[in-house]
Amino acid sequence: MLDLKMIRTEPDKVKAAIQKREMNLDSVIDEILKIDVDRRAVTGKVEAKKAEQNAASKQIPAMKKAGQDTTELMAQMKVLSAEIKEYDAELGELEEKQKDLMLSLPNLPDEDVVAGGKEQNVPLHYFKEKPVFDFPMKNHVDLCEAHGMIDYQRGAKIGGNGAWIYRGWGARMEWALLNFFVNEHLGDGYELILPPHMLNYECGYVAGQFPKFVEEDYWIANPTSADRKFMLPTAETALVNLHRDEVLTLDELPRKYIAYTPCYRREAGSYRAEERGMIRGHQFNKVEMVQYTTPEGSDAAFAEMVGKAERLVQELGLHYRLSKLAAGDCSFSMARTYDIEVWIPSMGIYKEVSSASNARDYQARRGNMKYRGEDGKLHFVNTLNASGLATSRVMPAIVEQYQNADGSITVPEVLRPYMGVDVIR
Repeated sequence: MLDLKMIRTEPDKVKAAIQKREMNLDSVIDEILKIDVDRRAVTGKVEAKKAEQNAASKQIPAMKKAGQDTTELMAQMKVLSAEIKEYDAELGELEEKQKDLMLSLPNLPDEDVVAGGKEQNVPLHYFKEKPVFDFPMKNHVDLCEAHGMIDYQRGAKIGGNGAWIYRGWGARMEWALLNFFVNEHLGDGYELILPPHMLNYECGYVAGQFPKFVEEDYWIANPTSADRKFMLPTAETALVNLHRDEVLTLDELPRKYIAYTPCYRREAGSYRAEERGMIRGHQFNKVEMVQYTTPEGSDAAFAEMVGKAERLVQELGLHYRLSKLAAGDCSFSMARTYDIEVWIPSMGIYKEVSSASNARDYQARRGNMKYRGEDGKLHFVNTLNASGLATSRVMPAIVEQYQNADGSITVPEVLRPYMGVDVIR
């Protein structure tokens, strides 16, 4: 959520920043400002009436003690009470409407984030050269099926489109990747969290997914109560709620967490040729990083998390590029995002395996997450997240980039201690 004071004092700056996302919400901001004027006017009236009420209520005991008639004053009190009730109801309506409008505003992109959609994304650098094959290259679907690593047909049979089954060397490689990622993060001082997969509405609200994107998740209703939860689309949704409605001390920051979870997504793509196999699915595995920092430590934390995600792909020996996203391609809650995209040779395109983002204080305002600074005052924390990593595109990249002429697949060196083989034949 944005700072209302900033909208009030710098409306044109806020409008221009949102327009960088290819969104025009000028009328929404104008309506917020109009309601803000009305709300403050009504607040003034309520406070004035309550002051009258307090003064009158103090008068009554003294009048009774002096034997004076309080009938007229009691009648005035009744009128005041009714007026206050009306003003409180009006104030409540204004506050609710203003809040709804505030929730419709995305985070403001950082000043150095360029305007426009994904066509304005900028590759910052590449790692290694694109692999070149002197034999007919195979795609990951055929390779995984040939080695019994993935069972697509039975996955679709029991889970529908966008589902698959890891088996044999595929299951072992998936588990190896997850163990490798977790161990690397633990070595860097991150705390491992295994959160619930079913979350309450507040989690999506704080993360910035609700109410705007409430229909994009899987929801589960309890048939014996009114309880309703959603399946987490990413562990970030759980991790950024760990300190909801809490005040952290300065020496507790930064807080660094990782979580392993499956991720559940309703939208699994169009099932076109470039989305085949594990490239898109309704359920996939991911290790997620989240940090809580001070505003001053936010940029350093972002650079650290991008570097950590890059290091994992580098240690796997995969060709990839790091891209800085334009404002219109950053998600709703994020002020800046860098994507790590691996090369999928059979498709001739790069696919994201990690998205590192800085929400600044946008999520913290929604979740009332603060810290007490050196000045003794309360300040909102900054929250950041990065995939470290999602596996459903890492495995296709490994299988394709490490394929051999005889159809075998060389296992990346860092995964061999977990898998116990050098080559999958």
